[in-house]
Amino acid sequence: MLRVARAALFAVVPAELLLAVLFVSGVSLPLPVVAVAEAAVVAVLVLEAVTAYRLFRAARRGGADRWTALRAAYEQLVPEQVRRIVGFDLRGVISLALWVARRRHGVPDGATPVSYARAQTLTMMILLGAMVVELVGADVLLRAFGAPVGLRAAVLVADAYAVLIVLAVIAACVTRPHVVSDDEVRIRYGAFFDLRVPRERIAGVRPIRSFNESGTVKVDGDRLAVAVASQTNLILELTEPVTVVRPLGSRAEARAIRLFADDPTAALAVLRSRRQHTHGDGPVESADEVGVG
Repeated sequence: MLRVARAALFAVVPAELLLAVLFVSGVSLPLPVVAVAEAAVVAVLVLEAVTAYRLFRAARRGGADRWTALRAAYEQLVPEQVRRIVGFDLRGVISLALWVARRRHGVPDGATPVSYARAQTLTMMILLGAMVVELVGADVLLRAFGAPVGLRAAVLVADAYAVLIVLAVIAACVTRPHVVSDDEVRIRYGAFFDLRVPRERIAGVRPIRSFNESGTVKVDGDRLAVAVASQTNLILELTEPVTVVRPLGSRAEARAIRLFADDPTAALAVLRSRRQHTHGDGPVESADEVGVG
């Protein structure tokens, strides 16, 4: 029943969105089509409600409280990939608010933020400007061709949402930096990726220069790359693997992590000083000499 509920949800939601766009665009739909579509939506909603209630009841019988049971039902009914995408949007909106307030997320007292957004901000701002021009241009063209108000509104909402997403990505990368503390190194990419590496697992850190990274978060064997604008400039070597949860939920193990910092020299200095403080190491080599060990 759970599989049927998930499949029905994925099938009906896009169809309902399409019908809504056609409706606001002024397209006249045959009454039987509308009736069948709405009946299908009602049937799916009933199926989802019954499935959710059964999952909730099973969790309650297992001893969970109401909130835990509701959360368990939601996590079983909605696939992890969908939940994570929704989470990206929510964290992006929060990041916009933090950006406006000039605050950072997840940087406790005594920790050091390591920014990484500078290399991509200009490119993303250019992209944002192009999208705004496209938004205005699309509306002008639709007006010129006499498109219905509903269709223009639907296109405007879609384009405005795309602009908001780009703004949220920029804001998330600015307000969610890497974080170095005495206990851990937190490696992030905006609202999409967050990895906590315990300090005791870091065997060494050294500078690198890579300008041809493919993808933003990629695992190749036991090596993780968290790139910005296809670049990485630091590598952490670990004493034992850490579990990496990629943006859409797939998992892997990594023993080495390549990442990017706006100021790699300063980041190396912070990592070395934190490592010395935590482990009581002796004098540390210069930035270019720091290696595994």
